[in-house]
Amino acid sequence: MEEPEAMDDFYEEEEIFLENAVHCPVCDDLTGHEILRENKKGTGMDYLLKCIDCSKVHTVHLRPPPLVEIPFILTEGPSSSTSKLELDADEMIELEDVFKEGDKLWKINQIELKNGRKAKRAEASVIARASALRSDMVRVKLTMTRGEDSEADVLIVPEETKYTASHLIDLDGKTWRIRAIHTGRGRTLRGTVDAPDIKRMYLHEPPNPEHFEPRTPRERRQAWKEGRLGFNPNPVLPKEIIKKGVKPDNKRQKKARR
Repeated sequence: MEEPEAMDDFYEEEEIFLENAVHCPVCDDLTGHEILRENKKGTGMDYLLKCIDCSKVHTVHLRPPPLVEIPFILTEGPSSSTSKLELDADEMIELEDVFKEGDKLWKINQIELKNGRKAKRAEASVIARASALRSDMVRVKLTMTRGEDSEADVLIVPEETKYTASHLIDLDGKTWRIRAIHTGRGRTLRGTVDAPDIKRMYLHEPPNPEHFEPRTPRERRQAWKEGRLGFNPNPVLPKEIIKKGVKPDNKRQKKARR
């Protein structure tokens, strides 16, 4: 019987936790320290520390980084405004970072450095200005068609808004039908699309209810028969909604020829 192959020795690396870890000038390494004394200095602190490894006693001065003011161009729909934000000088700023200002959420879309270059990521101290877009609201472009006339408009809606093709929506007291939704991959005449995915939405004014009102005596008689002009205990179903091969109960049966 063959002996099983010996397994390689497996060593599990032990995690080491250092208390009050700072750089020791004697050990020239990051070591744990005992706090002997601490004094508040302005907005920072001075600590008298003793290295646990070599017993070296030394002082560490901790000071918060200075603040810098960065002008941010905040864009919400068609309007923009400038706001100066205070940040730590060593704070890293990146594109797509989201921050809160004025009870609104904003997403950074451009960073310009003091040397005039654009950057995807930079320390606050070297940033000249930045711009951000409202992130909890999105712009939905519209093409609104009334008869042969069309006009463009923009809707500012919450990011979680959804729109469904062929549904009705109310804008400024008027009702429109969503004729189609363009998503960048083509137009859709049906289905629901999230507002951030919409490139453009096409609206048509629905027909006026007066368009369907009967005009001639014959149309009015037919409308009354169908129950569209007041009470009719036995309305006649329109031909277009009667199922093929099914006869309404109130239809007279023709007598067979003799």
